[in-house]
Amino acid sequence: MGNAAGATAPLPAQLRYRLAELILAESARAGLGPGSRLPTERKLAADMGATRTSIRHALAVLEAEGHISREVGRGTFLRRLPGTASTDPGSLGDGATGAGQPSPDGAAARASRRPGPARDAEAAGFAPADVMTIRRLLEPLAMPLVVAWATAADFKEMDRCLAGGDQAHSYDEFENWDLALHRSIMGASHSPLLAQLYAVIESARHGQSWGDLKRRSASRERRERYQADHAELVAALRARDSDRATEAMRVHLARVHNDLFGESA
Repeated sequence: MGNAAGATAPLPAQLRYRLAELILAESARAGLGPGSRLPTERKLAADMGATRTSIRHALAVLEAEGHISREVGRGTFLRRLPGTASTDPGSLGDGATGAGQPSPDGAAARASRRPGPARDAEAAGFAPADVMTIRRLLEPLAMPLVVAWATAADFKEMDRCLAGGDQAHSYDEFENWDLALHRSIMGASHSPLLAQLYAVIESARHGQSWGDLKRRSASRERRERYQADHAELVAALRARDSDRATEAMRVHLARVHNDLFGESA
């Protein structure tokens, strides 16, 4: 592929995530660790034979997943690599706390690990209606676990994702942060099994059928409503109010369902 910076066509979600994984793999191969600065978008594009627009999309995914931070005027820095612990208190490492409690970020990190390529492709083929049905069954009922086990670090990650959604300028950016927020909420249950189950749902949301349907239904007004829903949900979780959080998730997913399929539920 060429490196024309002017390309504006959105990169399909699956390719965006594959390129993001490749950037992390190449960073690990180069011996980069948390705090290391990544090459510029131009150099990454040249090294990987991708367009700068594609690299930018992949970096947006990595930022939403907590793998990198982008600092204006300084560059892009690794926060963590998959499967590694980090001394950065804002990272999503898998270590344990000194008090013997589970790592506050461990479950969120596990939730961010998508299945392998074969299962990824299988999950991506699930029908959007099926995905929404299972989300509406699973996510509201998980809220009491999150209320019981979420830590201060979990709420910090939720706040980071909320802020990213507020600052998103495009559909793709907002979708990255939307995925990251729901991942962080489910990860805050600190249930490895639930994290693995949700990883399959997240993989399905990377599929072309889901992406096409979601993109057609997208609008600034709906994005603002989703953000208001997200803020209410996080506030309910922070207040340790299980009933309020369960209802907030239920209402939010019903809204998404209605926007996607044009029917009330």
